[in-house]
Amino acid sequence: MAMKRSRRLRKKLHIEEFQEMGFSVAWRFTEGTAVEDIDNTLDAFIDEAIEPNGLAFDGSGYLQWEGLICLQRIGHCTNEHRAQVKNWLDARKLIDVKVSDLFDIWWD
Repeated sequence: MAMKRSRRLRKKLHIEEFQEMGFSVAWRFTEGTAVEDIDNTLDAFIDEAIEPNGLAFDGSGYLQWEGLICLQRIGHCTNEHRAQVKNWLDARKLIDVKVSDLFDIWWD
């Protein structure tokens, strides 16, 4: 039997209409890439691929980066978002670009 939960509880649990779907991303810079080039690439990534698409990126790295991408608001990323991010990273000739399938960012 399905459990009936209040809107407040559904929001707190990030379920049903409050579920958030995102994806993970990873890539590498070539060995010896200058810190300035890494900084410039990351700034461009945020300015060109993340912000204009209403996305948020939480990641870290130096030559090897990985992180999580989700929407800036409650909702679902799409396969189109995944493709846009992958295409942007591939166009920069970054190495080992990986973009995961969509998953529930709170429960997976």
